[in-house]
This record gives sequence, structure tokens and C-alpha cells, in this order.
Amino acid sequence: MAMKKLLIIFFVGLGIIPLFGQGEIDEQQKIFFRNERSFGFLLNSDGFGISFREAKRLNYRNKKYFEIEMGTIKHPKEYRDRNPYYQTPGTFVYGKMNFPFYLRGSYGFQHEMFHKADLGGVAVRYFISGGPSLAIYKPIYYKVLYPVSNYEFQIVEEKLDVITHPPYDIYSRASFTKGLSEMKLIPGVYGKGGLSFEYSKEEKIIHAVEAGLVLTAYPQEIPIMATADNKAIYFSLFVSYRFGLVIDPLNPETNKISYIFRRKRAPANY
Repeated sequence: MAMKKLLIIFFVGLGIIPLFGQGEIDEQQKIFFRNERSFGFLLNSDGFGISFREAKRLNYRNKKYFEIEMGTIKHPKEYRDRNPYYQTPGTFVYGKMNFPFYLRGSYGFQHEMFHKADLGGVAVRYFISGGPSLAIYKPIYYKVLYPVSNYEFQIVEEKLDVITHPPYDIYSRASFTKGLSEMKLIPGVYGKGGLSFEYSKEEKIIHAVEAGLVLTAYPQEIPIMATADNKAIYFSLFVSYRFGLVIDPLNPETNKISYIFRRKRAPANY
């Protein structure tokens, strides 16, 4: 279902963005070495994340970039539930043993296929990247109910054992900080590719929607669930929104991210 939703968002975006293709002709002189700094919010078919990217222009249509990403890893069999017999403070995913997330670093290449002729148009680019991916996971502790008498229960914070703890014995999850000292790492690699649609109406500011595919491989399975098969290889779809700045060496004050949110912006030196 998650993949279907991402595909719907992607194709709807393709239909909406061109509507903004008409705008005022950009009479300003474009900078040739258009280096960029941007942030991204990602929605994957198996989680979500954030990223930071530094891009440097190689020539008129090509860029190289370095990117750092951080995000969550979700198992397809995760379903949130609540104890039906008790008024509990929150939901939990029964059978989930560990909470995983990832840190990634990559080197990438971007090519502009269709240039933005005016500031109201859309520039279409494709990109590919790859690098190391580090999976990090910590055990999840649950508040488990143990009967003391017919009407009283003792709550004990411990890891889940699906053999001895049925769902109605789980009161809720324990604090997220419980188990942080027990984190484990699995190093892997990943590759990513897709399309970027940059539609900003200002020469200095970057607004873009990206969509594509990610393939991540680890040497062993990430132990997320106790009741379902876990995976070592992850194939996912993603969509993301990016915002950032074109770096202007002649006007360093405009290279700060806070510049994006100013109502009155200084003119760029192009």
C-alpha cells in the first residue's frame, strides 16, 4: 500500500508542477558555476528521513554532489495495536524487537535534461548516487503485565518474548531511551537514482521535488520483527522535497539558510 501511495503522489506531482511552467522571463545573467546547498525531507516506502546535500557544478548541465542522509527503517509487517482490555497510554507494534534507523553518505552525479528557460518554469534532471549505509538498531522494551492476584498486576519493563507474552499481556511500550546502551551496528552499501523537478521562481532559492528508487544491501538481516521474516536487502521507492540556496561567492550573507525565510532579500550578484 505504501508503494502505491508513493506512485500516486509521484504522478500527481508530475501533473501539477508543469502548471507553474509559465512565469516572467529571467532577464538576470545566470551564474555559470552554480554550486548549491540544500536540505531534503524524504518519504520512503519503508520509512522516512532527512538529508543534507552539497552540489558543485562541473559544467553547464552537470553537477557532482555529496549527501548525508538519516532515516528510519520500517518492516512491511508492522501494525500498530492497543491492548483491548486496558486503558493504555499509547499504541505498540506487537512482535517488534528492535527499532532500526540508518545513516548514509554518498557521492552522486546529476544531469540536467531540460533547462528552466524562465523563473516560472521547471528544470528536469536525473541523478544517481551511492555509498556506505550504516544500519543502527536498539532493542525495544515493553511494559509487561504480570498478575499478582485476581485484580492486581505488576508492570515490568523488559524485552518482548512472543512465546510467553501474548498481545493482551502488553500494557504499552517503555521509554524510547530504554535500551540505548545496547545499540548495534550493521554496515552496508546503497545506491539511489531518480528524477528531480526544480521549480523555484527565484534564481537564488531552490525548491525541488524528487522521486526515484533506492537499493540497500547489508551482509545480514536486520532483526526488526520476531514474528515475520526480516531482510538484508531493501528495495524501496521514495519521494522528497528539497529546499536550499545557490551559493553566491560575491555575497556571502545570502548563503545562510535563514536567507530563504527573509521577506526582503538582497539582490544576487550574477
